[in-house]
Amino acid sequence: MFLSVFDIFKIGIGPSSSHTMGPMVAASRFLTALATLPDRAGCTRLAVSLHGSLAFTGKGHATDRAVFLGLMGCLPETLDPDQAEAMVAQLRVNRTITVPEGDPVAFDPDHDLVFDYGPPLPGHANGMVFTAFYPSGEILLRQVFYSVGGGFVVSEDELSGQSSSRDSVPADVPYPFTSAVEMLRMGKGTGLSIAAMKEANERARHGPELEPGLERLQAAMNACLDRGLRHDGILPGGLSVRRRARGLHQQLLSERGSNQAQPHAATDWLLVYAMAVNEENAAGGRVVTAPTNGAAGVVPAVLRYYRDHCIGASAAGARQFLLTAAAIGGLIKHRASISGAECGCQAEVGSASAMAAAGLCAALGGTNEQVENAAEIALEHHLGMTCDPVAGLVQVPCIERNGLGAIKAVSAASLALRGDGQHFMPLDNCIETMRQTGQDMADKYKETSIGGLAVNLPEC
Repeated sequence: MFLSVFDIFKIGIGPSSSHTMGPMVAASRFLTALATLPDRAGCTRLAVSLHGSLAFTGKGHATDRAVFLGLMGCLPETLDPDQAEAMVAQLRVNRTITVPEGDPVAFDPDHDLVFDYGPPLPGHANGMVFTAFYPSGEILLRQVFYSVGGGFVVSEDELSGQSSSRDSVPADVPYPFTSAVEMLRMGKGTGLSIAAMKEANERARHGPELEPGLERLQAAMNACLDRGLRHDGILPGGLSVRRRARGLHQQLLSERGSNQAQPHAATDWLLVYAMAVNEENAAGGRVVTAPTNGAAGVVPAVLRYYRDHCIGASAAGARQFLLTAAAIGGLIKHRASISGAECGCQAEVGSASAMAAAGLCAALGGTNEQVENAAEIALEHHLGMTCDPVAGLVQVPCIERNGLGAIKAVSAASLALRGDGQHFMPLDNCIETMRQTGQDMADKYKETSIGGLAVNLPEC
C-alpha cells in the first residue's frame, strides 16, 4: 500500500473535495476519453447525471458548477477561482462544449445535467454518469465515475478491478506498510521514524521533487489560512453565515501581552486557525485537501500552532509533521475511508484529527509508538460522528467542527507524549471500528442533508 503525501494533500478549490474537486476531475477525464475516439466528430450532445450524495447535496457543494468547469477543461489545481463564474455564465449563453481537437457539441446546463434522487449507484455513494450521443440518440460513449473522497476519482472499471484485500503490498517502495502494526514493526526493525520511512517511500516515487512539493503544500496551507484571517462578510449559499475568523483573530491579537488572556487562549488560536481555512473553503477559495476539503482546516491549524506557538518548532519539524500525517492518512484511507458520504464525518474530521495528532506528536519528538497512540486517541474520540451539513453547505456544522478537531488533535498528541506509547486500543482496530460504524450508519447521516442538524433548523 502506498499513497503519496501528494495524494493525501492536494491543492484544489472549495467547497468540497468529493463533491467539487472529484466531479471536476471526472468531467475532465470523460472529455479526454471522448477526444481520443476516432468518431468523436459524430458526437452532437453530452449529458451528465449525479447520484447518491452528489445529488442530495450537490447544489450546496457546487457540484453542477464543478462538472461544467471540468467539461470546459478545468482542473482543481490550476483553476483560477476568480474566473469560474464568468466561465459558467458563458456556458449558459453558448450551451456548447468544445471537445479537444473537435467541434462544439450541445450541452445545456439547465437540462443536460440531472440530479437523480433515486437509489445511489452500486459502487459508492458519490456516483456520476457521463454520456455522449450521436445525432440519432444512440450512445457514443458512456462512463461511470465515483468520487471516493479527498478528490480521489475512480471509474467503474477501476473500482471493479481493485483488489478486495486491504493487505496487498507493492514492491516499488522500501517500506510498504499496510497497517499500523506493520509500520511500527518496520520502524523497530530499522530504527527509523515513521516520517523517515515515509520520506524514503516518497523519494522512491518523486525523487528530488519531494522537497519543493512539500514546500508548495505548506505555502498553500498558510496562504489559505492567512486569506481566511483577512476576510470577513457573509459566506455564499443562502444561510447568511458570517465569517468570524478575522474578528476572533483581531481579538486574540489585542489580548497578547496583556493580563486579559485566559489560560485556555491556546485553544482559541487553534479554533481561529481552523475556522479561517474552512471559511475560505466554504467561499470556494483555494484550499489543500487534508485529507478532504470538509476537514481541510485541522492539519493546517495544528501545523500553524506548532510553528507559531510550540517551543523548539523548526522547518525540519514541520516536514516531519506533514510526512507523518500523510502516513496516517494513507492508512485510514486504505483500511477504511476518508469520505463523509461513505462513513460520516468521523471519516473526515476524525481522520484529519488523527493525522494532525500524529504529525504534532512526531514534530515534538514523539516515538513511533507515541505517534500511533496519538492518532488512535484522536480518531477514537470522533467515532460515530455524522455528516449532516445544513442545506448541503460545508458551513454548519463543518467550520466549527474543524476547530474542535484541531483542539482534540493537540490534546491527543499531548496525552500520548506524556505516556510511553503503550495503550489498550491499537490504531488498526480503531480504524476498523470506524469502517464498521460507517457501514452501519444510516444514509441520512452520511452527507445527504436529510437527517441530523440538516433537518433540525431554527424556526425563526
